[in-house]
Amino acid sequence: MKKLLKWGIISTLVLSVIGFAVTYKVYSDMKNTADQLYTPTKYERSDMREAPVNVASAEPFSALILGVDERDGDSGRSDTMIVLTVNPTLKTTKLLSIPRDTYTEIIGEGLKDKINHAYAFGGIEMSMKTVENLLDIPIDYVARVNMESFTDIIDIVGGISVNNALAFDYDGERFPIGEIELDGETALKFVRMRYEDPNGDFGRQNRQKQVIQGVLREATSVGAVLNYKSIFETLEDNVQINVVFDELLNISKNYGSSFKTIEQIYLNNGSSSIMNGIYYYIPNEQELQGIQDELREHLGI
Repeated sequence: MKKLLKWGIISTLVLSVIGFAVTYKVYSDMKNTADQLYTPTKYERSDMREAPVNVASAEPFSALILGVDERDGDSGRSDTMIVLTVNPTLKTTKLLSIPRDTYTEIIGEGLKDKINHAYAFGGIEMSMKTVENLLDIPIDYVARVNMESFTDIIDIVGGISVNNALAFDYDGERFPIGEIELDGETALKFVRMRYEDPNGDFGRQNRQKQVIQGVLREATSVGAVLNYKSIFETLEDNVQINVVFDELLNISKNYGSSFKTIEQIYLNNGSSSIMNGIYYYIPNEQELQGIQDELREHLGI
C-alpha cells in the first residue's frame, strides 16, 4: 500500500510537471506569435474617445477586419471589410459587413470613391479613418488578413462545411445547393464568386461569413489544437494586428461570452449607380444613420 501511494504521488508530480511544461510551451508559442502579429499603426486615436479603450477594465471596443486579396501584380484592396463592436456588459457582439463598392469619402485622399480603395490609397491607416468617418464611431483595433492564408488554415483544421444557398460554377469548381465540404482551395473560390450571384456583393459577404464561422468552429476541434503550431506559423505570415499580447489575454478573459451572441447588421437598402462606367453602391442615408446610432449605443458613446 505504501509503495502504491508512493508511486501515485510520484506519478501525479510527473504529470503535473509535464502539464506545466506543455502549458508553458503553448503560452510561450502564443506570446511569440502575438509579438510577430503585432504591427503598430501610425493612426492617431479618434477624437471620439477621450482615452484609449481599456480592455483590462472590460470596456466596449470596436475592431475593423480587413480581408486583403492580394494577387500577382496587384497592390491589394480590402475586398472584405467587417466591423465588430463588442459589449461585455450586454454580452453581445454586433457585426457589420461593409459592401466593398460603397461610395464614400476617402479620408486623407480628398475624394469620393469605393471604400475598398482606401486600402490601396493609404493602407490600414486610411482604411481606419474612412470607416470611422462612414460609421461615425471610433475604430479601436484593426486586423489585416491576407485572404490567401485561409486556404492553409482550412487545410490545417481538416476542411470546413457550409450550407450553400446558391448553386454555381466558379473557376472550374461546382458548388451545389446544400451542405458542402470545402478544403482551402475550394473555400477561396467559394468566397470569390460575385458576378453570378443575384445578390451581388451581399451574397459574397454572406459566403465570407460562412467560411469565417466554419473556420472558427473547426479551430476549437481536437485536430486544430494538436496542430496549433502550424496555425500559429500561418498566422505569423498572413496577419497583422495592432493589439499587444496583454490586450489579447484581457480580451480572451473579459469578452469570451460576448462572442457567443453575434448580431448581424446589414447595410443593404442603398441604391446602385454607374459613374463613368464604374459601379458604385450608394448607402441609404436613413439606414446608415440608424446603423451609426446602433453601433454608438453598443459602444456606450
